[in-house]
Amino acid sequence: MWAVIKKEFKSYFCSPVGYVFIGLFLIMFSIFFYVDVFKYQSTNFEYIFYSGATILTFITPVLTMRTISEERKSGTEQLLLTSPLSITKVVLGKFIAATLIVIITELCTFMYFGILSFFGTPHITTAIVTLIGFLLLAVSYISFGILASSITENQIIAGIITIGFFILTWFLPQFSEIFTNFSLINIFSKFPTGQIDIADTTTFITFTISCILLTIIVMQRRKSVR
Repeated sequence: MWAVIKKEFKSYFCSPVGYVFIGLFLIMFSIFFYVDVFKYQSTNFEYIFYSGATILTFITPVLTMRTISEERKSGTEQLLLTSPLSITKVVLGKFIAATLIVIITELCTFMYFGILSFFGTPHITTAIVTLIGFLLLAVSYISFGILASSITENQIIAGIITIGFFILTWFLPQFSEIFTNFSLINIFSKFPTGQIDIADTTTFITFTISCILLTIIVMQRRKSVR
């Protein structure tokens, strides 16, 4: 699995994908940071991640839409399906590589925390809880994005499916309170308050594992057909 992680992680920086993801996130994050700190005179580092979660919704497909669909389109999927590595290790390797890019991006946001330290005293514990929640949200998004990529060989379609699903989860609670627990971004909103809710954490982890398992099933079925 380490070979897959290394290959996928390297591919993010041998192509513009990794730079585009990190660059887009930091550019948009910087804009919201400027508005919150300089316009509204706020030194709450964690609140900026409300906007960061919105940014993540639209740029996650940059990381995920090519993970498997590109393999199918280029014809290299056959090599993956017939390689000594199990499908589980291949999927997990791709998932971990994408997650590492998000972790790098999160680490970059600490420079904003350093800037805020000059203007006030941001709460480090709340900031860490927020970053944990943001990572849980990110891996949930990544897992679904990889699932979407596994069901089509068209990267654009995979990206549209991913963004469409995320936006749908935004609006579901407006139709009924029953769907509140299905809105990932709503679940994340508790973390910037400094609360780590076991139920919310379990929801993120369960969603992530479910999407990974579904991706493995899709790949296994394709392998058996071939």
